[in-house]
Amino acid sequence: MSEEVKSSGIQRSARRSKRKKRKSQIMKGVLVFLIIVVIGVLLGRISAKLGFFWVTGNAFGFILQKSRFCFTAAMRDPYLTGGTNLTKAVLLAFAMTSLAFFAIKYGAHLKGMPIPGQGFIAPISLATAVGAFMFGIGMVISGGCASGTLMRVGEGFSMQILSLVFFVIGSLLGAYNLGWWKVNFIARGKAIFLPDLFGWIGAIIMQLLIIVLLWIAADKWAQRKEIKTE
Repeated sequence: MSEEVKSSGIQRSARRSKRKKRKSQIMKGVLVFLIIVVIGVLLGRISAKLGFFWVTGNAFGFILQKSRFCFTAAMRDPYLTGGTNLTKAVLLAFAMTSLAFFAIKYGAHLKGMPIPGQGFIAPISLATAVGAFMFGIGMVISGGCASGTLMRVGEGFSMQILSLVFFVIGSLLGAYNLGWWKVNFIARGKAIFLPDLFGWIGAIIMQLLIIVLLWIAADKWAQRKEIKTE
């Protein structure tokens, strides 16, 4: 064995020995959990809705942090790393929510009741595509979507804290000027409700079919990237 190899091995072992052992954070975790419970109880006494939002918000944050779920990564990773696991996770979430909303809306339709959520069917036009493109650029530059930014702020990422500040500023400006955007751009588009075009069953089949095709494309893309790297 050469002297150079020996010295590099000694340096690596020295660096390992200098590393501090990670302290257990169990007690800190227990303390944070107790604080969350206490705040939840206090909010629940003020309003049951506030308590519910507090619990679900913390639960979603925990799930996002542990799963590393991020819409930006789902669109970005296939190009950067070839990985499509998050892409498939997003598609699976779309499929599940599509079925859930279909059940709610179609159930109300069969009973002759007002269909919930119809007021949120927004017109689609060139402005939608331009806005989506601009938002996509912002997500990639900042390194996270809304959910991913909030999750990483909780982890202490300074870049995401800056992103969150401007996210809030942009949202406030957008909300303040929403009326002007509606009159001049949004209202010029056409609201599209798939059941009006394909029927209720045809609409859910069409939507799930698109999701399946995207899933297959993502799987093929990942396999292609794996072959190229081998």
